[in-house]
Amino acid sequence: MNWTKIGIGAVAGGIVIWLMDFVAHGMMLANTYTRMEIFQVAEPANPLMFLLVSTCIAAAAAILFARTRNSWGAGAAGGATYGFFIGLVGIFPFFYHPMVLNGWPYYLSWCWSGITMIDSVVLGAILGAIYPRS
Repeated sequence: MNWTKIGIGAVAGGIVIWLMDFVAHGMMLANTYTRMEIFQVAEPANPLMFLLVSTCIAAAAAILFARTRNSWGAGAAGGATYGFFIGLVGIFPFFYHPMVLNGWPYYLSWCWSGITMIDSVVLGAILGAIYPRS
């Protein structure tokens, strides 16, 4: 495994996910969150913590991608395929929220699932472009 490429993929992917999630959650869904009681009692979080978490998630995905690189197609398209399957795994927990969180709208689970799938496919494409097949 090439740890330099894994690190570059993790940082690049983390930053891109962070920016995409800012647009999705911070701008597109902001009105939804302000209307929900569950988010009104939460304390504001430091945006840099979201960057740290996004980079850690991207690092885990980059390591798994590097270990399985030859299983995926060449270039960004092969990485996007990897991202699609990672996204499938990532969306299932969101459908648990409406069952356990009072006032959680079911459509928001679909929104979060779509955002996660887009994030995952883009992350996979970035990793595929950075980490070529050997």
